[in-house]
Amino acid sequence: MWRDPGGVRRTHPPRTDVTPHPLVHIHYLRPPDRKEIFTQELLLDDPEVKVTFARSLPFDPPIEILGEVALERGSDAVWFTFPGLWHDIGRFHRSDGTFTGIYANILTPPLIQPDGVWHTTDLFLDLWQKPGGELAVLDRDQLEEALDRGWVTEKTARRAEEEVARIQTRFTQGRWPPPIVGHWTRERALGGTEEAS
Repeated sequence: MWRDPGGVRRTHPPRTDVTPHPLVHIHYLRPPDRKEIFTQELLLDDPEVKVTFARSLPFDPPIEILGEVALERGSDAVWFTFPGLWHDIGRFHRSDGTFTGIYANILTPPLIQPDGVWHTTDLFLDLWQKPGGELAVLDRDQLEEALDRGWVTEKTARRAEEEVARIQTRFTQGRWPPPIVGHWTRERALGGTEEAS
């Protein structure tokens, strides 16, 4: 069972007295009207990719994807946001640090403001790859419901499906996820190094 994928995206604000990293505040809309603001540590601020860290997630009960625990209370996730792209990527871990897989969230290209405030809208579709596994598409039924209810336009729903197809093609070609997702592990995120990837 896959419980509330919209809730997977972020975490509670990290304690500012224990992190030397700047924070970003992500204004996240899940249509039709669920708005949340999530705060994460910004580990890498590059024109092509932003790496953020969601530390000690509060998921209880755990989040399961395709019958396996992907996130639980105390989990960490490293997120990769690509300006201009219609998806972001998360590396998920259990509370003991075990890597559980790579998650892609289909969304509108984020509006990234220089003051650390970002805006984006969730487009329901997600993809999941457990370590060494195939790529699975999640939540098409949720996108179909959103389209039926008028929460998204046909054009937007079509663009979301196109992004899924683009990722699937790149995965088949061995070009997805991009190399930076492998470089920025949880261990590196915890160390906070900002060396070039």
